[in-house]
Amino acid sequence: MARTSDARDKALATAETLFRSQGFAATGLAQIIAESGAPKGSFYFHFPGGKDQLAAEIIASFSARVVAGIAAAARATPDNAAAFIGLLCAGTAAEMRESDYALGCALQNIAGERAPHDPRLTPMLQDGFEAWVGAIAGHLKDCGIVDPRPLAQALIAALEGGRSLARAGRSDAVFAAIAGSFTAMLPDQPKPAGGAASG
Repeated sequence: MARTSDARDKALATAETLFRSQGFAATGLAQIIAESGAPKGSFYFHFPGGKDQLAAEIIASFSARVVAGIAAAARATPDNAAAFIGLLCAGTAAEMRESDYALGCALQNIAGERAPHDPRLTPMLQDGFEAWVGAIAGHLKDCGIVDPRPLAQALIAALEGGRSLARAGRSDAVFAAIAGSFTAMLPDQPKPAGGAASG
């Protein structure tokens, strides 16, 4: 049982890394099976829906991890929207550095190839992005920001675009620029102290 579960988890982890690094369309099932080490029969037993099933499960798990990272940043920055934004940007920058600028966002990569015409994955992508916007907007509201949703949407859009710029330029400098620009738009609040974050 443990081996079966391990093979399934390895296949999901491998597929996520490949979808994030080389895209959904460029990733074939044969590559996922080979790189994960999953036996072919076991793989198709766990994922009878193939790449679409993998994508659906990855969207759900990746979305949940990001929401957890946002919640952790919120707990670390009570009543401080600027520090919260700074942590989100620093966390994304750290992830990019740690992957040597290889990993994009799972939702962004899948959305770029499958939305809006995929009837199964598009609603899941919408729900994932909406969960991130809602989590950010909720903390910004707790920090006293009036009408926080547009700011949260813009921040998600900036971070997603920032990943592409970071990958192309092999530099995380864009995330400091995002943090500075967004905190400058806030009403008078303490400025971010910097430091690492989870995201």
